[in-house]
Amino acid sequence: MSQHEQQQQPLDVENKYEAPHPAPPAVIASPTIANPGPLGLSSFALTTFVLSLHNAGAGLSASGPSNVVVGLAFFYGGLVQLLAGMWEFRTGNTFGATAFSSYGGFWLSYACIFVPGFGILEGIGSITWYLLALMGYHDWYFVDRLSSLHYGLASMFFTLFITFILLAASKFNNSETTLVAGGAFGVITALLAWYNALSGLLTKESSYFQLPTGRLN
Repeated sequence: MSQHEQQQQPLDVENKYEAPHPAPPAVIASPTIANPGPLGLSSFALTTFVLSLHNAGAGLSASGPSNVVVGLAFFYGGLVQLLAGMWEFRTGNTFGATAFSSYGGFWLSYACIFVPGFGILEGIGSITWYLLALMGYHDWYFVDRLSSLHYGLASMFFTLFITFILLAASKFNNSETTLVAGGAFGVITALLAWYNALSGLLTKESSYFQLPTGRLN
């Protein structure tokens, strides 16, 4: 064996028994999460629309009982909107999760007030402070997130704020005229909520056109 072959032999033996390199780990794509925003906005819109039509005196007296909305408040405005809020947590949207979950809880509590078996309405006599507290929460939340909202959502939150003011004032002053005005603003709020829901559904992947919303910032 020549000197050159003796020099190459250890290298050949080492290469022969070299351990194979492990394959790189497979990349597992995270599952696609649908946008729960349109569902939450739609449930809020329909429940608000029905209650606001009643408050505006459409078909029934505005001062009469609002039991017509109890079923919607329990299941669509309450339960469905709460579920939409939970899914917003999954998508990482803290604003949507907090808003939908809070208003879902509001509709559930509102429905409970008008269920005779709970005896809540007889105990409190008036829901003025209930509406004022909700208005205060909404005001703080709206102002805090104003810079990150687009025009569509900002308009909806603004008209909802006016609605709360008018409804609370109508209960405080026992004014049916103010209640009708609050119902009218509630209808506008519901229409804006539906607009925002539709703008979330009409994406570039699913539609030939989109609805403009604009950015405040």
